[in-house]
Amino acid sequence: MENNVLLKTEFKDLKLFRRGKVRDVYDLGNELLIVSTDRISCFDVVLPCGIPYKGKVLTSISSFWFDFIKDVIAHHLITTEVEKYPLELNKYKEQLAGRSMLVLKTKPLPVECVVRGYLSGSGWKEYKQKQSVCAINLPAGLRESDKLPEVIFTPSTKADVGHDQNINQEYVEGLLGREMAEALKKTSIEVYQRARDYALQKGIIIADTKFEFGIYNKQLIIIDEALTPDSSRFWPLEDYRPGQSQPSFDKQFVRDYLETLDWDKTPPAPMLPKEIIARTAEKYLDAYRKLTGKELK
Repeated sequence: MENNVLLKTEFKDLKLFRRGKVRDVYDLGNELLIVSTDRISCFDVVLPCGIPYKGKVLTSISSFWFDFIKDVIAHHLITTEVEKYPLELNKYKEQLAGRSMLVLKTKPLPVECVVRGYLSGSGWKEYKQKQSVCAINLPAGLRESDKLPEVIFTPSTKADVGHDQNINQEYVEGLLGREMAEALKKTSIEVYQRARDYALQKGIIIADTKFEFGIYNKQLIIIDEALTPDSSRFWPLEDYRPGQSQPSFDKQFVRDYLETLDWDKTPPAPMLPKEIIARTAEKYLDAYRKLTGKELK
């Protein structure tokens, strides 16, 4: 690791299950080991530099939320304590500490469960053209970043490559059956609302988020990450001004910087300046502090 940044793990004696844009996942048989690196991706391109503390923030925030929502739905997290991992992982404890999760292996459902509470991003672009978000009609006169009259569920496909595609509830029913489709919608909205209400008390608006679910022992459980700055839009409440885009705790700051460059959003991505890296790291750390009231260990 260089400058406290981990860009990639190479655990040769473990079976690599998947290497995503940010996380390296290893197959341990009945369990998975998820390692959150400090990689950052924008516009579906992984940047050549990492963001210090990012992986630890993502893991710590997910762990916090999994515990927070456990009475709503079960989750896949077994432990984040490296001392409780299988013995063969002990030699990697330095790389794993603070940034990894031992989780149950589930049968993932092929749907991204997106919940929106505020009008932003692609939703705002569609609303300006059609007065709808993901084909859900909304009242006239809403401004960018306005709180929606009610929370909406806008699922999408899970694409391994490229962009996810928006789908409607009928599509989810055709894919998984009506009962499961209803359970995904109801659970996603309930978890979002609980987290949103808590975060507001801590000075953070969760504008939208996405969840993933899996089946374990015939039971629906929440998997992947939960309510992190990578899977959600976090806005500082004190700076919230409807009618414009909002400052955020997530990688939107990096996206905004990249938009100023002469870069066509295809690989290779440009290197970020040191000050952009440092300010992005601080945004992730600030989100963790505000939500948990703790400093990152």
